[in-house]
Amino acid sequence: MGIAEELGVDFDTVNYIQDPPDADTLRAIIAKLEDEPTALVRRDSKFKKLELDESDVATVDQIVEILVKHKQLLQRPLVVTTDTAIIGRPKDRVRELLT
Repeated sequence: MGIAEELGVDFDTVNYIQDPPDADTLRAIIAKLEDEPTALVRRDSKFKKLELDESDVATVDQIVEILVKHKQLLQRPLVVTTDTAIIGRPKDRVRELLT
């Protein structure tokens, strides 16, 4: 958000916990994603607690299913424009996308 504000770019913030993306929205994001789709899934303690591994998030269908069931695993920040989606790490990626 800070970079978008700094650049004077209009943006909408979506709280993924309160308003998680549905399967169709996730598929639309994946279609625009510059990163590998599996990069949308966080490999954190929740991922381990659920006993997931790479074979559980190898396909778009699996990724969508996991993220619909476990919204906390969605990688963030996620920046989506009309044509492109990126994972906003490192922050310089956001600046490059928005300029």
